[in-house]
Amino acid sequence: MAITASQVNELRKKTGVGMMDCKKALTETDGNMEKAIELLRKKGASVAAKRAEKSTSEGMVLTKVSNNKKSVTIVEVNCETDFVARGNDFVSFSNSILENIHTNKHKDLESLLSDEKVNNSLTDLMGKIGEKIEVSRFINENDENAMFVDYVHMGSKLGVVMKFGNVSNATDELNNLGRDIAMQIAAMKPVCVNREEISKEVVDKEIEIYKEIARKEGKPEQILDKISSGKLNKYYKENCLIEQAYIKDNTKTIDILIKELNTRNETDVSIVHFHRFHLGDENK
Repeated sequence: MAITASQVNELRKKTGVGMMDCKKALTETDGNMEKAIELLRKKGASVAAKRAEKSTSEGMVLTKVSNNKKSVTIVEVNCETDFVARGNDFVSFSNSILENIHTNKHKDLESLLSDEKVNNSLTDLMGKIGEKIEVSRFINENDENAMFVDYVHMGSKLGVVMKFGNVSNATDELNNLGRDIAMQIAAMKPVCVNREEISKEVVDKEIEIYKEIARKEGKPEQILDKISSGKLNKYYKENCLIEQAYIKDNTKTIDILIKELNTRNETDVSIVHFHRFHLGDENK
């Protein structure tokens, strides 16, 4: 049967798929709209199967903090190319995933992907754009005695969420400081909040490396402990958030900023932890 332009346009509006693919689907299904939609969905599943081994190193990192600052979501959604990552379809899908995770308080990917609506949207999008799309990781947190702050770097390829503990009042001052610290985390890549979080195995390995370097430089054995201790302190200052020099004022550490805040406001706020998502990180 002849397929009309209005039929093609209707299918396009329902699926978002290109005109030629819509016309082909309607032709193959003799103009049956529902069967054509099903056929296009199968095409999406076929794309997913064919591109299962493809690398998805592009995409977006998105964050959302609730109005009361008591809950937060950070998610990474991936695709194959930067061209697709900047497209309206992918951006819209990624934002819908962020809202779904935040609203429904999903705990893990299994919970999210068991949602039929999410799976259908994912399949439809892959069929439409012809690339592998995946939600690679996310974190949801909620704490009535905390305050969450977020920061997404321009381009949405790097995002940070941070948790303040012992917060009874989510003030603008604390929110602004938190955003500055989140930007610090994005720029300076600390591995933890404080030195106590670094394992003994990592510390021992660092000391071993420092001593071996010193030996090769001809340093006397009796001063190796002193040398390694000094280098270890430098390691802490570079990798522990509260010991890092503040990027906006290197005369202060992050720890000093928090202490000054608490002194001004007679509070006991602390940085509990943070999550830093950089697009394509290997630690997914």
